[in-house]
Amino acid sequence: MSIYKCAFFLALLIGVNAFNVSASYAGMGVNPSSLNFGAVNVKTASLPGVITLTNYGKHEIRIVQASSNLPEFLLASPTLPATLASGQSASFQVVFQPDSANSFSASLSFVPSRGGALTVPVSGTGIAPPSSPLQAYLLSTSTNSLSFGNVLVGSTGGAQAVALTNSGNSAVSVSQVNVTGAGFSVSGISLPLSLAAGQSASLSVGFAPTAAGSVAGSVSVVSNATNSPATITLSGAGVQPQISVLPANTINFGSVTVGVTNTQTMTLSNPGSANLTVSQATLNGAAFALSGLNLPLTIAPSQSSAFTVKFTPTIASSAAATLSLVSNAPSSPISVSLSGTGVAPVLTLSASPASLSFGNVTIGTSSPTQTVTLTNTGNANVSVSQINVSGAGFTVTGFTPPLTLAAGQSTTFGAIFDPATSGSLTGTVAVVSNASNSPAISLSGTGVQTVSHSATLSWTASTSSVMGYYVYRGTQTGGPYSKLNATPVSLTTYTDSSVQAGQTYFYVATSVDSSNVESGFSNETSATIP
Repeated sequence: MSIYKCAFFLALLIGVNAFNVSASYAGMGVNPSSLNFGAVNVKTASLPGVITLTNYGKHEIRIVQASSNLPEFLLASPTLPATLASGQSASFQVVFQPDSANSFSASLSFVPSRGGALTVPVSGTGIAPPSSPLQAYLLSTSTNSLSFGNVLVGSTGGAQAVALTNSGNSAVSVSQVNVTGAGFSVSGISLPLSLAAGQSASLSVGFAPTAAGSVAGSVSVVSNATNSPATITLSGAGVQPQISVLPANTINFGSVTVGVTNTQTMTLSNPGSANLTVSQATLNGAAFALSGLNLPLTIAPSQSSAFTVKFTPTIASSAAATLSLVSNAPSSPISVSLSGTGVAPVLTLSASPASLSFGNVTIGTSSPTQTVTLTNTGNANVSVSQINVSGAGFTVTGFTPPLTLAAGQSTTFGAIFDPATSGSLTGTVAVVSNASNSPAISLSGTGVQTVSHSATLSWTASTSSVMGYYVYRGTQTGGPYSKLNATPVSLTTYTDSSVQAGQTYFYVATSVDSSNVESGFSNETSATIP
């Protein structure tokens, strides 16, 4: 008996568990078994919930009624009565629409044609709707400042874009865009302009300076925004090249020998604030030419460049020309007048000194070299092809022909007298050149024989016992004196053979005893050599 009771209780437990899986009644099941709509704004309908009834039995079921016991839960059903065959389902929509800020709980009732009603609990909370946001009229710009840097006067700097954005929650109307500052401009939008919340428009700002120097300005955007006007500060600098030419205006080459080239240096400088570009140089006048000017030439601000202007006359006459320089400077083109005079060539040569005297020179010796300077005193090149020397004993040195001397240029050579015989001798140095007055230099000198001179001295013997005597010589009275003999002489005479003609010498003597003790100087005597 007890065994059967346990079995009946286990079967009942299993049946209850199966019943809890899905609410059912007499073979009809409902899914879900309950609905919670959460929080829903007052006077606002929630999203619909769906309740499905299913016939799990073997016999058909007729649903004759479906209702809600609270008006806040609205139940929409199929046309009733509705018949569900075995395994067939029917769906019902439920909407929660609270009328106040409260919590609501209700039951949905589904009544079959036989048996009791099946109920589904439903719940939800009504909440007050959020208040509407205040209207905000705000206009923002993508930047507060624009810098255009350096822009060449007369040109337009790269346009810069500024985004105007409605950063509020209401439409903004732009009525004006005002620009200050010379050279600044705006484009890209048409006024009036309306921008919805979050919408943007692009404004283009340009800079075209008309003068050199820094420029400041602003763009002011006027609208109905609370932060109107929106302001953008502007800055830029107009830069411009300038050209300066030295020598300015005119260059005079003066007198230039026909066939000779005279050059002068011209310097182009840029004292402006932008790169100077020299694109063209025009020079009229056959006798004039340019060198060192490579075009196009670009010169940075505060920099300079030099080139050469040449004048090479072909005839003896005045000449003139004009140099025109084209550049991107506002003063372009700039002109420089050139002038010069061609003169006939003059070929003259001078020698200094015109004569040389070597005086007395001992036979077999050479005189000191004397220098002669040749100078081109004309206005054209002079070519010296040869130097000829005549006269016994005379030679030249330091000159290697041929040699060309430009106008005003000089050269030197040396002359030497080396007599082989005695007596007066003369000669000539003849300069051979293409000058109209090739000079000749007169030479003179005297050869003399070698003459030996000496001075013989004698003195009174010392009264004391002496070993010998030293002899001293000086070139002025009173000394100083130099010893002539390295060892004492025993005699009371001495011959000085080292004297020179035309000199006066002063002598003293001392005695030396056997102990090699030397006495004081004797009285001084002198000798003049003829």
